[in-house]
Amino acid sequence: MAFSLWLIGGTQESRWIAECIVGYGIRCWVTVTTPAACHLYAPHSLLHCHVERFTPQGAREFIRQCSIQAVVDASHPFAVAISTLAVAISQELGLPYLRFERPESAPTTGLVTDLPTLLCSNLLVGERVLLTLGVKHLAAFAPLQGQATLFARILPTVAALETALAAGFDRQRLVAIFPPVSRELERALWQQWQITTVVTKASGTESEQIKQTLAHELQVKLITLQRPPMVYPRQTSDRAGIEAFLQELLQELSPS
Repeated sequence: MAFSLWLIGGTQESRWIAECIVGYGIRCWVTVTTPAACHLYAPHSLLHCHVERFTPQGAREFIRQCSIQAVVDASHPFAVAISTLAVAISQELGLPYLRFERPESAPTTGLVTDLPTLLCSNLLVGERVLLTLGVKHLAAFAPLQGQATLFARILPTVAALETALAAGFDRQRLVAIFPPVSRELERALWQQWQITTVVTKASGTESEQIKQTLAHELQVKLITLQRPPMVYPRQTSDRAGIEAFLQELLQELSPS
C-alpha cells in the first residue's frame, strides 16, 4: 500500500515534483493556498490537492488526517512562513523533510537589497516604479504613494485587487495577469507606463532573467530583493536530489 507524502506546492517546479512522487507509487497530498493553483497538477489516482493557509494546529490536523509520513517543501523561496512551519512540525513529529530550493540567478545589473533597507532609502523617491513582488508586500509601500508613482503587477483575483487598492494603488496603475510574462509583454508594459525603476524578487525564474536583460536594454533601474535567510535541515535544487529522497523513503517506510 502506498504511503502518504505532503508536498508543499504552488510553484512551477512542484508540478514535476508531484509527477515524480506519484511515479514512485507514493500517495501525494499537494497543498496550495488558492483553488486556482490546483490546476497546476495533472489528475492522478495518487495525487490529491488540498487548499488551505495553515496554522500550526491546522498543519498538525492535516498530517494526522492524511497519515502523512514525509514532507517535500517546494514552496516559493519567499514563502518562509510555511517553510518555517513545515520544518518545525516535521522535527516535532519525526517526519523526514526535504526542501527543494530553486537555484538563484546571479544578478548582472542593478542593486540587490532587502525590503526594510529599500523602504528606508530614497531609491524610489520621484521614480515611476513597477512592483513585481506579489500583493503581500504592497502594503509596505503605502507610505511611498505620495513620494513616487507606483505601479504593480498582481494576480487576476478579487483578493489581489482588493489588497492592492487597500495599499493605495490606483486601478489604472495595476495590471492583473498570471505569470509567466513574456519578454515582449514585459517590455511593452515598461514602455507604456514609462517605468524608471523595477522592484522584483530573487526568485530564480526565467522572469527574473528577462527583467535583467530589459533593464540593461531600456536603461531602467532594477532593484532585486534578496531571499530571506532560511536554514533547512536538508535541501536540494535538482531532480536527482528529489529521487534520492524518495528512494530512501521507500526503503525506510515500505514493509520488508
